Amino acid sequence: MSNYLIDINADVGEGLNNESELVPYISSCNIACGGHAGDMDTMKSVARLAKKHQVKIGAHPSFPDKNNFGRLNMKISDVDLCESLKQQIETLQDVLYSEGLKLHHIKPHGALYNLAAKNENTAEVIIKVIKRLEMPLKLYAPHNSVIERLAKKENIKVVFEAFADRNYNEDLSLVSRQNNNAILNNKVIILNHVLKMIHEQKIKTINGVEVPMLASTFCVHGDTENAIEILKFLTSELPKKGIIIK
Repeated sequence: MSNYLIDINADVGEGLNNESELVPYISSCNIACGGHAGDMDTMKSVARLAKKHQVKIGAHPSFPDKNNFGRLNMKISDVDLCESLKQQIETLQDVLYSEGLKLHHIKPHGALYNLAAKNENTAEVIIKVIKRLEMPLKLYAPHNSVIERLAKKENIKVVFEAFADRNYNEDLSLVSRQNNNAILNNKVIILNHVLKMIHEQKIKTINGVEVPMLASTFCVHGDTENAIEILKFLTSELPKKGIIIK
C-alpha cells in the first residue's frame, strides 16, 4: 500500500472554547489573531495547547471585522488592510515568542481567503504582508488560485488546502454557507471526500462533476457541529488507508 503524507488543520481561538478536545486530533492549527476573533489570552491558551500536542502553528488573519466574523467582504483601503494584517500576525508572533514557539504558516480567514483566491489586488496585499515579515513562512491556499500564482512568483512556499467538511462548486469555490448543503457532517462521506482528493486528485462538486484538485492539508472547521467526531474518525481511518497525518 502506498503511503501518502498529509496535514489536518483547524481554525482555532475563535471563541468556541473546544480547542482542548480538538487540538489532539490535528497536525496544524490556524490561530485567530484579532481580526475576526481572538485576543492575547486566547492566542496564548491555544499556543500552549499546540505546543503540548506538537501541532504546527499558523496565523489566521482576517478583515478587521468582528461584527461579521470576517465572513463578509469589507470596504477597506489596501494600506489599511496591509497594516491590519501585519499587526494581527505580529501580535500572534509576540505571543509565540513569549512561549518559545515559532510561526509556521499563514492562512487568511473567511471572506479574505475567498477573495484572495480570485482577486489579484487582495492577493497582492497578503503577499506583501508575508514578504514584509521577513521570515520563511508557508501559505495555506487553494490549488489553482490567484494567490497561489502570485505567492509562487515571490518564492513563498504554498501548501494546497482543501476543506474536508465543505462542498465545492465547479469553479472550486466553496458552496455558500447560505445553502443547506454547504457543510458536510457525515463522517463516512467526509472520509470518502478526502480520499478522493488524495488518491485521485479530484473533487466531486455539488453538481456531481469531478474537477481536478490538489491538496496536502485538509481543514475541518471547529464550528462544524460534530467536528470532534469527524476528526477522531479521520485520524483513526486514514492511517488504515496508508495515509500518514503529520
